[in-house]
Amino acid sequence: MIKKDGGLVLMEMSNELSKISTRIVEKGDIVETEEATKTAFILPFIRLVLGYDHTDPEEVVPEFGADVGKKGEKTDYAIMHDGKPTMIFECKPANTDLKQKHISQLYRYFSVTDAKFGILTNGIHYRFYTDIDAPNKMDKKPFFELDLTNIKDSDKKELEKFTKSAFDLENILESACELKYKNEMKKLMAEEFKNPSDEFVKFYAKEVYSGRFIGSVKDQFKQITQRALKEYINERVDERLKKALESENPEGPDQEKTILKKDKNEIVTTEDEWEGYYIVKSILSNIVDPSRVTIRDRVSYCTVLLDNNQNKLICRMHFNKKQKYIGLFDKQDMNNRGAKIEDKIPIDNVNEIYKHTERLRNTTEIYI
Repeated sequence: MIKKDGGLVLMEMSNELSKISTRIVEKGDIVETEEATKTAFILPFIRLVLGYDHTDPEEVVPEFGADVGKKGEKTDYAIMHDGKPTMIFECKPANTDLKQKHISQLYRYFSVTDAKFGILTNGIHYRFYTDIDAPNKMDKKPFFELDLTNIKDSDKKELEKFTKSAFDLENILESACELKYKNEMKKLMAEEFKNPSDEFVKFYAKEVYSGRFIGSVKDQFKQITQRALKEYINERVDERLKKALESENPEGPDQEKTILKKDKNEIVTTEDEWEGYYIVKSILSNIVDPSRVTIRDRVSYCTVLLDNNQNKLICRMHFNKKQKYIGLFDKQDMNNRGAKIEDKIPIDNVNEIYKHTERLRNTTEIYI
């Protein structure tokens, strides 16, 4: 798991994150207690993702002493560097909805230890805190949040900074301030896109409308703004996919469809198959260049490949009959030298491919 320069390989870290994410989906309902959460989710995160040996007290100290007012108070885990804690973990059961009240213990522990980072987690969501607003006083808002059921590329890059092999305290502290405010702004933007505020609507309306901004006009422009935002985002996504397809097929998307018919019209790539192909490209676009994701049609099914390589099967689309199936290849037959096993899953419509996002990404990451 180590790079030549000593850093944790980002893609291998991604694989470990994917494994824990899959475990959360499969086991989350039966992991109820705090201890079970630590064992199933948090310790694997510390060991496999961050790269710290939880059996070595020079790296990870469980029940680290943090007496505040009364003796015997302890934080769940402390990550050590040079004999001092740099990160402290406050853990809650997996079914806990982390709220502001849950940071009270972590807030106290942070003030009496040498740690520069406090992490509140239920094994699924991780909230990273530091002291940006006031020295040695933990901020009320996290500068970084991680959801293991929805991991973004930007999250992986930030998380890599906390790994054992890449840990650089000054580097993290320098970027934490920008990250905190950037994430807060992104939350505000997301809320404005979802439900535009009066101020947001008025800001844009006055640029295109010269009349009085009275109640009925405001309501009308709020709806117009919502639709404009949605259309803008959809157009940008479509444009990105179109460019990806054009880069893969220099003669243009129309040329791509000349492979619709082969072998005296025996093979026809249907609209559903094309749509499914575009969905898979979109799903994988944040882990691999979309131009590497290719389509190859057969009489009875349509295959999506990486690098147009038959040995790099991503999925198969069995769409030629009334009941559609998506075939996934993230499992191996250990009785047959690890040969790939196709797991055919019935779907009612093409959009249900999105339900299998994690498995499609896992398969592709193995090839990468």
